[in-house]
Amino acid sequence: MASKVQIQKVATLTGHRDSVYTLAPSDREQVFFSAAGDGMVVAWNLQDPENGELIARVSTSVYALRYVPERHLLLIGQNQEGLQVIDLKSKQILKSVALPKTAIFDILYTSQEGKVYVGMGNGAICILDGETFELQTIIRKSEQSVRCLAYNKFTHEVAAGYSDNKIRVFDATSMALKYELVSHTNSVFSVVYSPDGKLLLSTGRDAHLRVWEVEKSYTERGYVIAHMYTVNHITYSPDGQYFATCSMDKSIKVWDAQSFKLLKVIDKVRHASHGTSVNKLFWSAHQNQLVSCSDDRTISVWDINLGFEL
Repeated sequence: MASKVQIQKVATLTGHRDSVYTLAPSDREQVFFSAAGDGMVVAWNLQDPENGELIARVSTSVYALRYVPERHLLLIGQNQEGLQVIDLKSKQILKSVALPKTAIFDILYTSQEGKVYVGMGNGAICILDGETFELQTIIRKSEQSVRCLAYNKFTHEVAAGYSDNKIRVFDATSMALKYELVSHTNSVFSVVYSPDGKLLLSTGRDAHLRVWEVEKSYTERGYVIAHMYTVNHITYSPDGQYFATCSMDKSIKVWDAQSFKLLKVIDKVRHASHGTSVNKLFWSAHQNQLVSCSDDRTISVWDINLGFEL
């Protein structure tokens, strides 16, 4: 079957005054959050995409956000300043958590473990209690940054991508190191488990997309050269049949999650896409829309029509 993927840009969201670094979903498929170098954290609704709602403004750039659905809280990684816990109903700071004074690159929350994991610029993973947000322990396996985190709910493992080119897989409860994966030749910027927990996808500064088989002790299945330059993020479609990547090469690519075949390239020339590095993606179940953010200070919303013909 030939791919007939149709892409249409449906909105460009503006208002951030610096590079937009991250996007985070909420518990409603049409609502997501963004954060940027300007310290602004904004909520957006895909049913009314032109009007963002300012949730918080912090004094530093923000690379990482995480929504806590059970309590309607938003965790904000305030670079050099620690973690802020925002009550989204009142928009008040519920708690400020002091952490090592370095960049915060990723935040992972899992209700199954009752923990928050924070990836730090000094090579540490800070583990917080998921209820009180008290710092429980710090795990440091490298001198170089922890850039990304992923949780496998089937195996109760946390995968972390580092700037020392390695992926380390930990037991999510004890944080005992289980595996070290050494194939990338540069910093690992994104790790994601497949929805069934059987594969780990990884990518980063070497522009290679690598596939690891979880049930075979993370044996590497293979790789593809995914982009021309650094790949910043990977995200799965809501149905798990596809995934998307975004890159410093200014493009977004849509892939088949079974065959790993490239289905579509979204770029500036053909689709009026971003003019600079695309930093993060969020694939919403709301009308199957893909959201991207960029150093060009904008957020784009894309209609993805994944039709096929014989």
